[in-house]
Amino acid sequence: MSNVMRHKPGRFDQLYPEREEVHDESLLERAGSAITGWLDRTWRSRRSRVRAIVQQVAPFEAPLRALDADGLHALARVLAQQLRREGLRDALVAQSFALVREAADRVLGMRHFDVQLIGGRLLLDGMVAEMETGEGKTLTATLPACTAALAGRLVHVITVNDYLVARDHAQMQPVYAALGITSAAVTSEMTHEQRQLAYACDVVYCTNKTVVFDYLRDRIVLGSQADTLHLRLEKLSGGDTRSSRLLLRGLGFAIVDEADSVLADEAGTPLIISAEVFSPGEAELALQAITLARQLVEGTHYRQLAGERRIEMTEPGHARVLDLCSSLGGVWTMTLRREEVVLQALTALQLFRRDEHYLVRDGTIQVIDEFTGRVMADRSWGQGLHQLIELKENCAITPRKEPLARISYQRFFRRYQHLSGMSGTASEVAGELGSIYGLAVVKVPTNRDSRRVQQADRVFASDGEKWQEIVAVILRHHARGAPVLVGTRSVAASEWLSDLLQARGVAHSVLNAKQDDAEAAIVAGAGQPGCITIATNMAGRGTDIKLAADAIASGGLHVILSERHEAGRIDRQIAGRCARQGDPGHVEAILSLQDALLAPYTGGLSGWLAARLLRSERSRSCWIRHAQRRTERNQSVLRRSLLKADRQMGSILSFSGRAE
Repeated sequence: MSNVMRHKPGRFDQLYPEREEVHDESLLERAGSAITGWLDRTWRSRRSRVRAIVQQVAPFEAPLRALDADGLHALARVLAQQLRREGLRDALVAQSFALVREAADRVLGMRHFDVQLIGGRLLLDGMVAEMETGEGKTLTATLPACTAALAGRLVHVITVNDYLVARDHAQMQPVYAALGITSAAVTSEMTHEQRQLAYACDVVYCTNKTVVFDYLRDRIVLGSQADTLHLRLEKLSGGDTRSSRLLLRGLGFAIVDEADSVLADEAGTPLIISAEVFSPGEAELALQAITLARQLVEGTHYRQLAGERRIEMTEPGHARVLDLCSSLGGVWTMTLRREEVVLQALTALQLFRRDEHYLVRDGTIQVIDEFTGRVMADRSWGQGLHQLIELKENCAITPRKEPLARISYQRFFRRYQHLSGMSGTASEVAGELGSIYGLAVVKVPTNRDSRRVQQADRVFASDGEKWQEIVAVILRHHARGAPVLVGTRSVAASEWLSDLLQARGVAHSVLNAKQDDAEAAIVAGAGQPGCITIATNMAGRGTDIKLAADAIASGGLHVILSERHEAGRIDRQIAGRCARQGDPGHVEAILSLQDALLAPYTGGLSGWLAARLLRSERSRSCWIRHAQRRTERNQSVLRRSLLKADRQMGSILSFSGRAE
């Protein structure tokens, strides 16, 4: 059994089916689960077994071509009865895949490639299919989604943002409709009633954040008595029951697109539902904290631990804060509370930067998702941090929020009865996906050989030299008619480069959190000859840049990485915007030793040596990749620590009888 199977499996006749988490597990049980899980994943991912699906599907295809639309629909109903009665037998799965392939060919003009059949089989078997960017993961997902839906499972196709949710569902909905399968998209602006109707469908497209927050809302409704018996008794009694107020119907079958982003990158932060709490004097306290923090000197009173993204007070700092608070009363007389508030104010001032971590829009603070580059308009930071940032930016202070329910991504996704995923960049976190979720990562071959040309990194000593070279490279490729995409780490960096090009009178487009409304139009034009697009990692996952014929003749899309991200997989995703499905394309990284990734490692002996010894391009590039790997390891450790803390909190709440 895999790690995911450490949960009590649950029953399909439950009103709210999900895996029940086992809190008390001995070391011997964990070791046994890990060993049997590894053996199980190894057997299921055997190449010969996975590739067999292509031959198994072939005999069903000719008879399907003879059927009309009504015939396909009728066959889907018969197959659904067999799947529900006999389970996911190989022969029935092959027939279902053939049926979905035929339906997609008819209604979309898109016929699944053999490699997509392989990817679909991996997903149905509960694994992560690593498919290169541009290989058609959206279409691949219809194979297991339709099969699982016909078998009576609740299917959630989960991706990273509302734009992709709406786009992917709109593209694939005709396939589901052709087979009599209901489908819907759930987006953040929908009402409670609209969400209930959408979740009632067989296949639901939604983002990871949407489904987790909707699950937490259901947990609040259910409280501590969430068992099927209590819910059935309520239904018998009539009236307004808890089950009638629920959003989801349970956690059945999840297909997670961009699985490494959802299950690893974003798993470092717990998701919390909060309620506004009015606290008299809170605004005054925040103002005092910001005022005090601005009187402290970095290096003397505090130091930034950039690698851990936190601030640490020094002994002179403690003394200085005590001195500054001598005339204040209230919480400022309590040592622990005083230090906590000042540290939070320093964090707001020093570690959170405008146009990188947040936007100021219409007088409000809007959080930017660091992994997707998108605004999360309904999100806020807790423990007073959001209010301190509002003061920092001279915005109106909103009420503080107290948590009502919380859960980590790790604990949430382990509750699905069947979990699978897709990504173009999952190999680097295969160990983490296996140990936490019980997911094996299997690489799927490409349909066509890749023509992507990866050029050697170029690393300059300063940011000024780097941006000057980036502009020169953009103009050179623009002049020969090639489309150019420049990836930046932040909104501020994208606007800086935009200003440089504007000063030269060069037409271009900018895609960042401030231009999210124009995303579809910008992406649609990014593959035209000579088009220049500057983008944050919004242009990474899920973005399909279609090349015009003249652009292909000019060598395809030229991608420039202006910085390395904290996870190398994000770099690979942006690079993957070019050379898709056999198209030509080029990728190069133009970096500097002043890039943000290196900031935690520029101090001390290692930083001193790097500045003096790294003279060659190759040595500088190796130094940056070393910093990236260290950062990835640190983040992995933090995610595992979060899971451990979250499980301990879950055990405490379970013991106390409270919901999470």
